[in-house]
Amino acid sequence: MAKKIVEEKEITIAEAKEILEEGGELDLFQQRSFDYINKSSKIKASKAKKLVKKLGEQFDVAKGDAIQIVNCMPSTVEELRVFFVASKKKIIMTSKLEEILKLLDKHR
Repeated sequence: MAKKIVEEKEITIAEAKEILEEGGELDLFQQRSFDYINKSSKIKASKAKKLVKKLGEQFDVAKGDAIQIVNCMPSTVEELRVFFVASKKKIIMTSKLEEILKLLDKHR
């Protein structure tokens, strides 16, 4: 039977893991996705949601960029800078990047 898309929204890997855990029995594709997510999830879903929100509110980071940052949890300024260069946003001061890293460090 064909599946119907009910809703589409951007979520972190941690949130996807939580959804799959609550979903009951998984089909083959979902199981493979869950295995990957299990290996790459770095924090709990509740922390991920808070971090995405804080990155947007405190540092004016776009939601999509914030989700990618939370998914990867960079630990250096150079790793973090990649997210802003890749999205062709304005240049971010190193001091602001360091503040973002401090926020990420609090939630590791």
